[in-house]
Amino acid sequence: MAEAACASGRLAAVLLCVLVVVSRCCAGQTNLKSPQDIQVYAVNTNFTLMWNYTGDGTNVTFSAQYQCFDDLQTSEPEWKELSGCQNVSHTECDFSSAITAYYDTHHIRIRAERREAKSPWSSIFEMIPYEIAQIGPPEIALQSINGAIKINISPPEANQVRKMWLISVFFKYNVVIWDNSSNVEKVRSILPIDVINDLAPETTYCLKVQATVPLEYKEGLFSPIHCIKTTRKVNDLLCPTNVRVFALNMKFYLLWDNHYNEHVTYTVQYLTGYLKNLYDDYSSKWQKVSGCENITSMKCNLSSVIKPTSASYYFRVQAMNEYNKSCLSKDVEVDPPVTNEIGPPDVKVDISDVLLHIKITPPGGPGNKIMSDLYDFSYQILYWKNSSDNEEEVKMKETKQTIATVSDLAPSTLYCVKVQAFSEAYNKSSDFSREECIGTAGGKHLPLIILATFAGALTVVLIVASLVIFFLYQVYNKIKYMFFPSCQTPLNIEGFGAQLFNSPFVPTVEEPVEICYIIESRITEEVNQIDFKDNKHFKQSSRDSGNYSYDDNTSQSKGSEETLGNDIL
Repeated sequence: MAEAACASGRLAAVLLCVLVVVSRCCAGQTNLKSPQDIQVYAVNTNFTLMWNYTGDGTNVTFSAQYQCFDDLQTSEPEWKELSGCQNVSHTECDFSSAITAYYDTHHIRIRAERREAKSPWSSIFEMIPYEIAQIGPPEIALQSINGAIKINISPPEANQVRKMWLISVFFKYNVVIWDNSSNVEKVRSILPIDVINDLAPETTYCLKVQATVPLEYKEGLFSPIHCIKTTRKVNDLLCPTNVRVFALNMKFYLLWDNHYNEHVTYTVQYLTGYLKNLYDDYSSKWQKVSGCENITSMKCNLSSVIKPTSASYYFRVQAMNEYNKSCLSKDVEVDPPVTNEIGPPDVKVDISDVLLHIKITPPGGPGNKIMSDLYDFSYQILYWKNSSDNEEEVKMKETKQTIATVSDLAPSTLYCVKVQAFSEAYNKSSDFSREECIGTAGGKHLPLIILATFAGALTVVLIVASLVIFFLYQVYNKIKYMFFPSCQTPLNIEGFGAQLFNSPFVPTVEEPVEICYIIESRITEEVNQIDFKDNKHFKQSSRDSGNYSYDDNTSQSKGSEETLGNDIL
């Protein structure tokens, strides 16, 4: 019985396994493994899906699906077959034709298939085509001219209808060039249409070009290698040479040399930098610099053209002789903030009891605010004790302000200062300013000096105050004397104008004086003969006129009595 039960159990287990296998086969599932390590390789608008498969690859094919998520779509998109990646037998496929929305998010999955059997879907690979795409190689054309190489670069996707990179003006180009015999590579920036100079004549050079988008930190693939042999260079003495730019504190000058012995005139031309990138043929975009047309000197002021905050410029010089033959120099690029050199700042120093005061004028002067804003200057201050000891320590102080102070000064010591301006943004620095020196006062005599200074100032203030008070007092006296005199006019004269005909000798209010009698027969007659027009005589008399003192009255009374007695006799 036990053996029969055991056999029945084994049979049931076998039947169960058969049923499971059959059910899986009916459902289309096998033990096929899912693809792994899914990657997408993208160059421009060309997309290649790659993966690994570790299972039995006999008669196995692969199919992929994708989802595209639009920003405006609210529901989850359906899975679609990925065109170019259906029933492929290799572990990669090209699905470039299926991708058109380069800025949208895409999900990709893939599975293995063998007849009706299908593996589970792989993990989902997520991508945004524009972000993973690489810049393809540009196309180049070379031409050997007068010991130099002229290069013409076509941007990536130049001849394609579908473009990943819509604005080709954003491209910048790097060229790697080397002498084919030495293989020493040199890397430099280059324009879409440019001339590579400073090459050895009759030498084979090889080069390759790479397109980049600096704004997005993208670097593209290099072009195929091209080689060309240079020709022998023929020097034209008429052509200006050694064209260079001298720039200091945002003042730009173009200088050049010329070995032509006959009469020649020069015209300076300029081209705004972006035009070289915008146009393949920019020869008609050059303009003349005002003030530098048909000149004979080999110097041109470019400040009227160059703006400190503008992008780059290109300059060249055209020479023309008396036979109207002309020759153009090489182009010179000017990037104003980079080409410009920073001049030294100006420094003034002053000293107080315990502080050394340093005032800095930025390079270019106080009126050149654009330069200060552009470079965002910082200042390195060096100061030291100027003594016979050559081992004195030079101390340094950094500041972004134009006013600085130094403390802990020693008495009776000469301090010297010099300042350097520098810009971290452009990694540029100026020369040091001229040295400015100033001495501190003696430590022991300092209180006496302060006391003497205070006493002297106080004395001066007192003297000045005394003089001012004296002057005001004199003015006050003069005004009082003129308008408010201390002497009073006699009352009989004050009332003379109103009472002259009533009482010419007796005042309206008599003063307390002695009464005197003068008897003379001629008084009445003389009074009648007075000319009243002579009133000025009375007005100009003193207050005592008409009033007699006691002594005078006594003597005059005696004389009058004698006269009166003689008359009676």
